[in-house]
Amino acid sequence: MSYLVVVKRMREMKPGIKFFYCITFFLSLALWHSCNPVTERMEGFGVHGIDVSHYQKRIDWNLVEDQPLDFVFVKATEGLSYKDSLFCRNWTELNNRNLIKGAYHFYYPQLDPVLQAQNFIETVELQKGDLPPVLDFEVVQRQSKKEIVKGLKEWSTEIEEAYDIKPIIYTNLKMYNKYIKGDFDGYKVWIARYNDIAPDMPFNQGWDFWQYGNRGRVEGIEGDVDLNVFHGSLDDLQDYTLGDSEVNDTLTDIKYPL
Repeated sequence: MSYLVVVKRMREMKPGIKFFYCITFFLSLALWHSCNPVTERMEGFGVHGIDVSHYQKRIDWNLVEDQPLDFVFVKATEGLSYKDSLFCRNWTELNNRNLIKGAYHFYYPQLDPVLQAQNFIETVELQKGDLPPVLDFEVVQRQSKKEIVKGLKEWSTEIEEAYDIKPIIYTNLKMYNKYIKGDFDGYKVWIARYNDIAPDMPFNQGWDFWQYGNRGRVEGIEGDVDLNVFHGSLDDLQDYTLGDSEVNDTLTDIKYPL
């Protein structure tokens, strides 16, 4: 419920009820904030990053670049045709900065995976030193496991053919165990688990990126931002990025919008 809706309802209440409602609302707000503290930077890891979208509004990348961060994932597309309203600005601002950048697509299992991949490909031009594309898998939309795995593989195949590199799969630990494990060997994995304990992956498999909180604070960004760590050194992260061969193939095969 928005603040404006609350104010409107309070104006329509009798004084006694209004007082009770006001106290209840602000106590609930205080309780919510106390149960959702600011995410503190995770110690014990050498490579840190964030992920952003239009929800972070206009970011001051000059300030962000001065923070102890190494990589940034930027939302590019969603579904069949949606393009994040600030992707172009964020993507351009990140060029030639001391931050390794990557782009992600929010995936809908009910929609055509090939067309979703094309939406990403038409939007995102990757350069040498960029991270592989990310498949953001968070919703099931009443699809069976068989249907979901089939769609995720079709999206991934289109992306791999376009950029000559396997995408990274982002999901939470529960959905990884139910839909991903055993069917996507060889793919890098980015796990969301808002905890101070690292994800416990099945079959002794490792995670590559860990999103450990969504209420971080970074100078240059207004409000909350997701915080992440990479499971390895900065040299290891750079080894994940696209080289000359992937970029050359990509630029030859794909025509990008101006």
